[in-house]
Amino acid sequence: MINQQRLSEALEVEEKLFISRHPKSKAAANSASSSLIAGVPMPWMTRWPGSFPLYVRRASGARFTDIDDIEYIDFCLGDTGAMTGHAVAEITKAISKQLSNGSTMMLPTQDASWVGEELTRRFGLPKWQFTISATDANRFVLRIARHLTKRSKILVHDWCYHGTVDETLVIADVNGQTISRPGAIGPQIDPALTTRVAPFNDLAILEQQLQHRDVACMLIEPALTNIGIVLPEDGYLAGVRELTRKYGTLLIIDETHTICAGPGGCTKLWQLEPDMLVIGKTIGGGVPVAAYGMSAELAAQIEQNLSDHDVDVSGIGGTLSGSALAMAAIRATLSNCLLPLQFEQTIQLASQWTAGVTKSYTQHNLDWNVQQLGCRAEYWFCKPPRNGAQAAAASDPKLESFMHLWALNRGVLLTPFHNMALISSFHTTADVDLHTEVFNAALDELSV
Repeated sequence: MINQQRLSEALEVEEKLFISRHPKSKAAANSASSSLIAGVPMPWMTRWPGSFPLYVRRASGARFTDIDDIEYIDFCLGDTGAMTGHAVAEITKAISKQLSNGSTMMLPTQDASWVGEELTRRFGLPKWQFTISATDANRFVLRIARHLTKRSKILVHDWCYHGTVDETLVIADVNGQTISRPGAIGPQIDPALTTRVAPFNDLAILEQQLQHRDVACMLIEPALTNIGIVLPEDGYLAGVRELTRKYGTLLIIDETHTICAGPGGCTKLWQLEPDMLVIGKTIGGGVPVAAYGMSAELAAQIEQNLSDHDVDVSGIGGTLSGSALAMAAIRATLSNCLLPLQFEQTIQLASQWTAGVTKSYTQHNLDWNVQQLGCRAEYWFCKPPRNGAQAAAASDPKLESFMHLWALNRGVLLTPFHNMALISSFHTTADVDLHTEVFNAALDELSV
């Protein structure tokens, strides 16, 4: 148990320390409030610890420096967007070269076919298309699934995350009915009209939802990653694949975050067999990109629709999707990063991070857990949850704010929204040891 009075006092001290150390970031935030909503260019930037966001001067490898000239170890890495590390030389060179030759012409380059072949090698699906975000890719595969199956609904996990796709910003209420997730604003329609929900790791409820035979596709992360890391129980994903086939529902796997499991994500590591797959962020090395792949059978069915006269109004595409710049960025990223030897290094460091956190909260008699998925690890304030609802029930915003701010004030940045570390090939054992030291000191402070 955490003493709430002590937590409040410690958080107040950390807030004052944060403000005193960052006068330039505070001034920049105050200035930005005159022209930017909430003073930030994108709403999620308000979720950082402290009363204003840090302003970055430069980032390289696994570190960044703010405008007050304070350096940090970055375990957030743009919430997976910079999982390769910041300013990777080979990627920067390729992007710069392509920019000098034109960034977007709405015509293909030879990089595109190389990228398609590499994605096929990594994930096993033979046909690919590209977008500028995983959100777009998810919207497109949902549209394709409905078109091919002639079914109206989709199915997702309770407390899932698939970007800002309206239909997936849902949870199940106490009666198991679909409702909007807390915080979702302006849903176009009642989400129960479009989306069915099943808890993670519950095959019985999943089959109940599929028995309606109105579900075009099930869109999943093979492990939940945005409500704490929730891992699949033995046999769960095999059961998902069996049930979706039984009821004629397409299975779509979103590897945007779970690529942390290895070069081919969980799909390759766990030998999954999706009908379609989405991957975003990471494969562009910082350039906005995403891709979606599909089986040969589905590709043969949809190719006619995506090549006829009215393709520009099909609801799929975008003039910046698959641009020359995007293809150059993905090719450079997949050629130089996210490779087997790099994953060996980063997974080992994530295991070290996990062991350090586990030892610390155990010594402090806290009933917490830390879960690891490849080179991603995250602690949560409860026993290991088996679904998203259990993880959400253990959320503690004040404690989370303190843990993040304590770390930030000591030169360590974690991912906002949750308590996650993502490891790049630029991180070192010393970086992980520093986090362990800082984490342990935070628990010592709360134990005073």
